Amino acid sequence: MTPVQAAQRKVTYTDLESWPDDGRRYELYDGGVYVCPAPMPRHQIATQELFSHLRKYALLTRGLVLVSPIDIVFDEFNVLQPDIAFFQASRRHHVSLDKVTRVPPDVVVEVISPGTVKNDLGRKKATFARFGVPEYWLLDPHIERMERHSLVNGAYESTLSVAPGEDFRSDVLDGFACAVSSLFPW
Repeated sequence: MTPVQAAQRKVTYTDLESWPDDGRRYELYDGGVYVCPAPMPRHQIATQELFSHLRKYALLTRGLVLVSPIDIVFDEFNVLQPDIAFFQASRRHHVSLDKVTRVPPDVVVEVISPGTVKNDLGRKKATFARFGVPEYWLLDPHIERMERHSLVNGAYESTLSVAPGEDFRSDVLDGFACAVSSLFPW
């Protein structure tokens, strides 16, 4: 006789909103809960450096750049927290200052950490693609590399990979470029 397993109830964003603030960051993947570990200083420094470049670009273009923790609610069962999310000027009106964001950003950035790399390269990347985020950037401060993945026919294709000494450019954010070496000030 085969044992019967009880189906686990899917968690929704509404459920997540009712949980007490315990200092943890949670993401939902098709109703399954993922606890995001706190990042290390190397991750935070690289994130801050890239955020600084994107902030300058946002001021010039009237775009909007957000840094985690911030929930992007794609639907009730898929809620992700990109390290950085960017909305172009033409779409920033979708972001309310006092409500959760329920539209895909134009660009999301994940900064690779040893504790999150499998998730960042697996289901998180696939979920961003599934919900139509045009560009997915990966910043790896451990090997000092930055990659651009562009959405093509519903999946990401690697379209740029650069190391220090080279400039990183976006296809979605017209005119955005930064020296990769500036992201790793150590």
